[in-house]
Amino acid sequence: MKTTTTKPTGEVRHDVFILEEKESPCDDLLKKIFCNVNMHLAWRQVRKNNGAAGVDGMEVSDFGDFAFTNWNSIYSKLMEGTYRPSPVRRVEIKKDDGGKRPLGIPTVLDRVIQQAIAQQLRNLWEPTFSEHSHGFRPGRSAHHAVTGVVKASKKERKFWAVDCDLKSFFDTVDHDVLMSKLRAKISDERVLKLIWLYLKAGVLLQTDKYEETPEGVPQGGPLSPLLANILLDDLDRELEKRGHTFARYADDFIILCRSRRAAQRVLENTTKYIEKRLKLIVNQTKSKICLLRESSFLGFTFRTGKLRWTEKSQQRFKANIRKLTRRNRGVSPSKVMYDLANYIRGAVNYYGIGLQVQEAEALDRWIRRRVRLYYWKQWKGHAHAGEIY
Repeated sequence: MKTTTTKPTGEVRHDVFILEEKESPCDDLLKKIFCNVNMHLAWRQVRKNNGAAGVDGMEVSDFGDFAFTNWNSIYSKLMEGTYRPSPVRRVEIKKDDGGKRPLGIPTVLDRVIQQAIAQQLRNLWEPTFSEHSHGFRPGRSAHHAVTGVVKASKKERKFWAVDCDLKSFFDTVDHDVLMSKLRAKISDERVLKLIWLYLKAGVLLQTDKYEETPEGVPQGGPLSPLLANILLDDLDRELEKRGHTFARYADDFIILCRSRRAAQRVLENTTKYIEKRLKLIVNQTKSKICLLRESSFLGFTFRTGKLRWTEKSQQRFKANIRKLTRRNRGVSPSKVMYDLANYIRGAVNYYGIGLQVQEAEALDRWIRRRVRLYYWKQWKGHAHAGEIY
């Protein structure tokens, strides 16, 4: 039962799911998902991630008051199996190759529900996931994946790489194949039905046209990364059974081999497995075999046995710096410096392991020149406008 406490005007309500009530352990997975403790953790994570509004226009800051009033009725629908997720809102972001990547933004309510589902399913699958899987897992990161490749290559003397690209992975996931993987550990049909409804919820395009989703899991929802790992766990197990050395981060993976001939055979066999058993599409034009030092993985390359960030990563970094320090951004200099500092901090945290000292120093000088040029242009603009004399 909810209390009748009030919150200060303008603040985000945090006390939606009360933690004081004692909930006895149970084997009912659906009740575990929507118990107050799990929902409180899910809401806290969604608040932390923030993000844009879904099709209903509700912002994260508004959800607390909405849930405080409506959660009891929503909970009843979830337990009765009558709840229906909203379609995701389609947005597109630019890719490095000039194309666009579609994202699906669920409503805040559906984000909280998906997060709650993901937290409980992770308890079932996480202990059994492969050691070679690094994406969207606690205590693992892209750095673990790329450093693992370097260590394995040196230890096992494998210097050929199989770069197998999955074409539009998140948009082409076969729902029936995925559901069969979920049934291996989930016996609660109500949970399976709810996940199925999320897969079939559809998309509201930017033109306000509704589009069905006969396949795929929308990038943008908290549940999608876990579902991807569950589906691709079979690939991990197959590669392990065949004795391959590899690393996977979500749908990006690289396999190491000792010779070009072995790499060619591995690519052919892996492609057959992916397309026949998982019903995914291998991009034949982007998949390739090459020397490890000529390959790239998660924005890094492996020159002379050491990690370096790729040329494409460097170009993207500089392009973003130029974009942030444009004079005509229409924001204050303090905002420019704030955004610039945040971006540089994030980029260095990620790419720092692939940066040499001399390279870092050169980049630092280049960035400082960009900042001085930005302030010089700002000063000239104000002077010409008659503000400085």
